[in-house]
Amino acid sequence: MLRPPGGAIVNIGSVVGLKGNAGQSVYSASKSALQGFTHSLAKEVASRNVRVNLLLPGFIRTNMTEGLEDSERLIPLRRFGTGQEVAQAVLFLLESQYMTGAELLVDGGLHLSM
Repeated sequence: MLRPPGGAIVNIGSVVGLKGNAGQSVYSASKSALQGFTHSLAKEVASRNVRVNLLLPGFIRTNMTEGLEDSERLIPLRRFGTGQEVAQAVLFLLESQYMTGAELLVDGGLHLSM
């Protein structure tokens, strides 16, 4: 990847890494660290045509979020995201040749209500 033609890295963080959440201090800290890592790595490898970006999902419908349906009321779009929507965002970042060091929120607007 460090040789031409370069490549792309998409790190997966969380909206909680940006905004924090009660009861999730350790999780929030680990996801927040990805922000600094992404920015630093983007600076380090840009000259080698490697792009590094950060995807920040909110609630995504998975087995892990079963039973959290009440949380949908916190999301301005009033629903959890899907794995397909996360995959589309990853693909967007992989294909975007002029983006590096960027953060992309895919959270239905959850960050607006945190």
